[in-house]
Amino acid sequence: MKVLKIHHLYIIKNFMKNFMKVTGVFICVIFIMNLFEEINFLKNTDAKIFLPIFLTLLNLPSILFEVFPFIFLLTSIIFFLNIINSKEIEVLRIFGLNNFVLLRILSFTSLIISLFIVSIFYHLSANLKFKYLDIKNSFTKDDKYLAVITGNGLWIRDEIKDRINIINASKINGDYLEDVIISEFDKNFKIIKIINSDKAYIKNNEWLLQNVFINLQNQRIAKDNMLFISNFNLDKLLSMFDNLSALSLFEIVKLKKDYQLLGYSTNLIDNYSHKIYSYPIYLALMFLIGSILILKIKHNKPKVFYIVAGILLSVTIYYINFFISNISEAKNISFIISVWGIQFIYFLIILINLIKINEK
Repeated sequence: MKVLKIHHLYIIKNFMKNFMKVTGVFICVIFIMNLFEEINFLKNTDAKIFLPIFLTLLNLPSILFEVFPFIFLLTSIIFFLNIINSKEIEVLRIFGLNNFVLLRILSFTSLIISLFIVSIFYHLSANLKFKYLDIKNSFTKDDKYLAVITGNGLWIRDEIKDRINIINASKINGDYLEDVIISEFDKNFKIIKIINSDKAYIKNNEWLLQNVFINLQNQRIAKDNMLFISNFNLDKLLSMFDNLSALSLFEIVKLKKDYQLLGYSTNLIDNYSHKIYSYPIYLALMFLIGSILILKIKHNKPKVFYIVAGILLSVTIYYINFFISNISEAKNISFIISVWGIQFIYFLIILINLIKINEK
């Protein structure tokens, strides 16, 4: 039993070394690619030379979190290639560590690492992503436009030419804002007029206000309908709240309550939340997929062949997930199908192949 424990530790240590190496390579690639993107973004600003590097470092953990599934898959391929080519796998089998036992030990190890990634690393990456977006927003022209949610509903600050509009609405209902109050000011924040509307159609930047009352200094005008030009439309408005990667799990729960306060669908938030909840299982499944790939095929080709095969498999899985995610958002499919359903399919594929793997 003592010998087995020593071999268990050796396997885990070897796996961790490969995991750290693959992660290091991804960090370098992400850093270089994102650095060029930040330099291009800031090229027409007076930003100091170190800022692109700082922004890249802030954004790197968030990107790394997204690519961890592929890191686990490639790590499993490299790990098994190494122990197969060095004949270590034959020595391990002498001590009773067959393919099934190896996969059981390493999948459990993957699950432990994944739990750390979700509970600790994700929280760190979300905080850094928030700081990253905050700094980048200061270099855009959108600082004149603001949208926030409070206990009093939705508030929008919208600047059009020489007018500043403060807009309040009780909720979002489909393509409409309800119970809309628009306070229009000049550049010196002197009140010009106040517009009350029961509903505002905001699918486009040209809003259609319904059942309107316009309050001027000395008169009150009633209209059935009125056009109102804004920098906001429904998509832009909601996009200001849906950068979920910059939110911790607690903040995502708060955002869901804000969406419910506005009467807007929480399907997007539910899908994202369950992606995070299921992430440890997903990473463990990706490890098993990579392991099965390398254990099922012949090993008479160069190592680079298997790495390329792993990359192609990663890309395929990415686009499958991307396709299903887009369908679920467009068709309002339950997160049970879009998140847990696809992982259940991966699990069935793995389960079918595990029986054959153990016979080798």
